[in-house]
Amino acid sequence: MNIKEAKEQIANAVKAYLTKNEFGEYVIPIEKQRPVFMIGAPGIGKTAIMEQIAQELNVGLVSYSMTHHTRQSALGLPFITQEEYDGRQFSVSEYTMSEIVAAVYKLQKETGRQEGILFLDEINCVSETLAPAMLQFLQYKIFGTHQIPKGWLVVTAGNPPEYNKSVREYDIVTWDRLKRIDVEPDYEIWKEYAYKKGIHGSILTFLEIKKNYFYLVETKVDRKSFVTARGWEDLSEMIKLYEYHGLTVDIKLTAQYLQNEKIAREFAVYYDLYNKYKSDYKINQILAGEASDQIKERATAAPFDERLALLGLLLDAVNADMRWAVENDNAILENLRVLKLVKTELTNPSNPSADYITTLHKHLTTERQLLQQGERANSLDYETRYAYNYVIHFLESELEELNRIGERLDGQTAFKHIKSAYDGKVAEHKAKNKALLQRLENLFAFIEEVFADGQEMMILVTELTVRYYCAKFISKFGCQAYFKHNQDLLFYERKQALLAEISDLED
Repeated sequence: MNIKEAKEQIANAVKAYLTKNEFGEYVIPIEKQRPVFMIGAPGIGKTAIMEQIAQELNVGLVSYSMTHHTRQSALGLPFITQEEYDGRQFSVSEYTMSEIVAAVYKLQKETGRQEGILFLDEINCVSETLAPAMLQFLQYKIFGTHQIPKGWLVVTAGNPPEYNKSVREYDIVTWDRLKRIDVEPDYEIWKEYAYKKGIHGSILTFLEIKKNYFYLVETKVDRKSFVTARGWEDLSEMIKLYEYHGLTVDIKLTAQYLQNEKIAREFAVYYDLYNKYKSDYKINQILAGEASDQIKERATAAPFDERLALLGLLLDAVNADMRWAVENDNAILENLRVLKLVKTELTNPSNPSADYITTLHKHLTTERQLLQQGERANSLDYETRYAYNYVIHFLESELEELNRIGERLDGQTAFKHIKSAYDGKVAEHKAKNKALLQRLENLFAFIEEVFADGQEMMILVTELTVRYYCAKFISKFGCQAYFKHNQDLLFYERKQALLAEISDLED
């Protein structure tokens, strides 16, 4: 199955295993819960989906790679204790708590998350001394003499032996205690993740042309040659930083992440071409509705791969706009929620002595704690983290501004200052959203004029539909041109389906 299907299966397992009966007990006791074992080629996103599942289900996540663990670090260290049996004293060996089990209890203590996922990566690469203890752990969830707490389920991952010489083959007894999920690389599924993650546009447009370069493993005489999803994602982050610092992105960089000489070289060449298109086509002029006749004529006459690159550049620009808009919109709503609480405290007639300094400090502390707990539990997605930071920055700024006024304000007056600042942020947000909508309308107008109703328009509508932030922005703020062409696309697809059905009947 692909990584998206694997994510769904694991999320369903989490929901099932965390189901309680009317007495508050887990329906499936911990010793009967089969750990999930994802097995698949390296770098296809096994670790990434665990973070997503924890965020979406709001549970804790503790991750460990098993390759570095010895018997002592995984099971704990032995020590001697005294026990009395039938009136006689005996020396008995016990074990300190395993580092892994202790990490789960520590996260519970620090975040208050009583349920979560213990994710053990590279589990089929454990050392020979630790291997016998793994069977006990997989069945009873015990390392040494300590069990992971109830409410925590185990998900494991590993690579097939052809990818890793350290892999230990499991026997039937071990497999019979696992929920096995075989995962295969799938570009179309990864692309959904890539849009939300903000993978660099040059990579996405390159892979649209060269889909077979998305994931590749070849065995050569001297070494393995490979390109993975992880490699593309890590390269994307480095490209952004190189661009920020004005550094050169070339084959010397791409080959560090794309360990296939041909693909690394082709992408380095394409990256230069991508930037040339970016400069030549003046993307911001197009989105401002100010494209010159020269640009329009070049786009009309361009070969398909250049048109695809142009579409990618335009989509990247509006996607960045819409990502900001969606994240800012969520942050403003979170800010409003907190300000309602502040208002209740500062404008309450029964509490005329309400102090804005105490009130703002209290909510600042709360928001900081929620942010820290979420980060510690690995359960915050980027949007939620951005919202917390937005609110914290707003409250800090207002506290500084009120203190700058230099006089002791009553609660009512202080809140008026805070509300005025909030209204200013909202007005600025609405003005930017209006400008973003106009840029999107200008994009459609450009594509209509230059490419008429060709496949470029179909690609544009499809990409806006599948890109997470674009779809979210349009669903909330609308776009007349999108809705018009989306209807045309749906009609076209329905027409093609009917023609296919007629053809089948004739056959």
